Formats: sequence, C-alpha cells, structure tokens
Amino acid sequence: MKQFVIFYYILLSVLFSCKDKSKEPYIIPENVIHLLTADSVKSWKIAKRYNGKTRMNMGNCFLGYRLRFRESGLLSDNNGLQKDCGPSLEATWEITTSEKGAYFLKFKSDQIPGLLNQESDEKFFKILYISEDSLTLSYVHKQFNQRRRITDYMVREDVEVKDREFHW
Repeated sequence: MKQFVIFYYILLSVLFSCKDKSKEPYIIPENVIHLLTADSVKSWKIAKRYNGKTRMNMGNCFLGYRLRFRESGLLSDNNGLQKDCGPSLEATWEITTSEKGAYFLKFKSDQIPGLLNQESDEKFFKILYISEDSLTLSYVHKQFNQRRRITDYMVREDVEVKDREFHW
C-alpha cells in the first residue's frame, strides 16, 4: 500500500509539473519606434546569431551586415555594398501583433520571395527584446528543406561586441 501511495504521489507531481508553461509574450516599450529608428534612421549589426540552440559562425557578410530602420517605415540593408554578399534589400516595415499578443516586425518587399526563397512578399520577425542598444529578433527560415528557428542578437552599429567573430 505504501508503494502505491508513493507511486501515486510521483505520478501527480509529474502531471502537475508538465502543465503548459507558456510564458507571456514580451511587451514592447511605448517608445519602440524611437528605439528602432532613433527619430530618423538607425543602423543595427548582428552581435551573434543562433540556429535553434546552436551559435552560428559569422563570416564577412554577417560581420559587415547592417540593417537600417527609418522612421518613415522604410528599411534597407547593405548587402549589395559588400563583396559577394548578394543584393541589398529595400522594404517597408511595420510592427504587428499575433493573436496571442506577441509583437512582430513585418518586412514587405517584392524582393523577399527571391532573397528568402519563399512565395510571400512578407517576412515576420518576432521581437524578443528591444532597448536603446540592443534588438533581439527571432524568425523561421527554410533552408535545405528544413524549417529552422533563427535568433539574431543585434546591437547599434557603434557598439563594440566581445567575441563577435565567434568560430568553432
């Protein structure tokens, strides 16, 4: 009988500890547009990138990459200005929310299908964090017929980042 009580206690503990622990969505600050654009235009660079839980090596194209948000709702990157990094993206951006209350940056451009190998001309980036100096975005990317969750930790262009040129 004592073994049954212990087993029952363990079973209940496991069941209650395995409840859905979905966390509340990140709430963006009221001044999110100022944080993103600095009242006109602001450039962000990738400090580190993760593919799932694996930190990715960043070559010259990633290290030189800059994404510029304009208060007017336009954005561009500098890929076309770098050697062998592909064409630059020019798009519009806006902040949207999901049904669950998560905030996203929505990029829209007729270039997106060709650049990202997808049908839609829109790409959604979940905002995980934003401050004056840092921006964390997460998105799903299809590569080699697999969907992968990519998380970019970005910083203002002028911020120094230790171990940015990470390599295995």
